[in-house]
Amino acid sequence: MSAPASRIQVQVKGVGPTVIKRFEEVGIDSFEKLAIHDAKEIAGMVASMLRTTCWKNSPQALSAVEAAITRARQGV
Repeated sequence: MSAPASRIQVQVKGVGPTVIKRFEEVGIDSFEKLAIHDAKEIAGMVASMLRTTCWKNSPQALSAVEAAITRARQGV
């Protein structure tokens, strides 16, 4: 993501460099793209890419993704 990604990392609990990297790895490389998805969809995409269920089954992961989406929709 662009430079504002560092702001979302600081402002959203649970969203750090690894989460941002996972977003980018599944093609979510802008706040505009992040804002049009829902948390379960993104968690499913990341889980599929990693070949694990941890993103889909973790309430903490879903909460962090939801918070990032909310922040993206607010226009950071």
